[in-house]
Amino acid sequence: MSSSYDSDTSGAGAATGREVSGRLPWMLVLPAVVGLAFLVLPLAGLLVRAPWSTLLQRLAEPQMLEALRLSLLCATAATVVCVLLGVPLAWLLARVEFPGRRLARALVTVPLVLPPVVGGVALLLVLGRRGLAGQWLESAFGITLPFTTVGVVVAEAFVAMPFLVISVEGALRAADRRFEEAAATLGASRWTVFRRVTLPLVMPGVVAGAVLCWARALGEFGATITFAGNFPGTTRTMPLAVYLALETEPEAAVVLSLVLLTVSVVILAGLRDRWVNSP
Repeated sequence: MSSSYDSDTSGAGAATGREVSGRLPWMLVLPAVVGLAFLVLPLAGLLVRAPWSTLLQRLAEPQMLEALRLSLLCATAATVVCVLLGVPLAWLLARVEFPGRRLARALVTVPLVLPPVVGGVALLLVLGRRGLAGQWLESAFGITLPFTTVGVVVAEAFVAMPFLVISVEGALRAADRRFEEAAATLGASRWTVFRRVTLPLVMPGVVAGAVLCWARALGEFGATITFAGNFPGTTRTMPLAVYLALETEPEAAVVLSLVLLTVSVVILAGLRDRWVNSP
């Protein structure tokens, strides 16, 4: 009797479980659909209102090409700066115990949540002609960073470097340190271990972080316009050109926005497997 009762109750429980799992929780589905529409509809509106018939012609305009060229150049240079400085910084945060490491890690992530305009103001106060370090750079070396192309690279690197540091630090923490220890026991120096063992192990994280860093630099607006200004051929990148064209030539703004949207989609699609398959 008990076995038949147990089988009956277990069967009823399984049926109830299937019924519960198969029932859609509308209290969650409805706001989820609204949230999806909230995120997708503006992008759809951009695609619908795009001047597809004259798209290539507008992209070939000199001011468009100049903004595109400057954006690609500055974003690439900013990414190189972030890799050269961010990879050692990530290694320091992940592998070295020192007082204030948690504070240092928090400070590294501040540009992620700091309003970009505030970041631009902070850069002016430090690297401007009367800034803490800027006045020394100008008097000693004749270097002026604000309102120059180099200033664009500095502003983009400031806001983009946290993406690289976080990605590389996570890869370093997940890497198997036994390979590094084995290399050290064979007499390899710490620099050799880093160059020949550690760096190849975390290279996927470095590449992913560099791609995210490049995309963030390409779309930077607030810190760039505050620290570097908006001068054609010198500091006017694509986001700044979008802002300017929106007031005088909306269709040109839509075309530039489509270029930035395409870059974002391509990058997200390329990194999707890394995010989905990550533990």
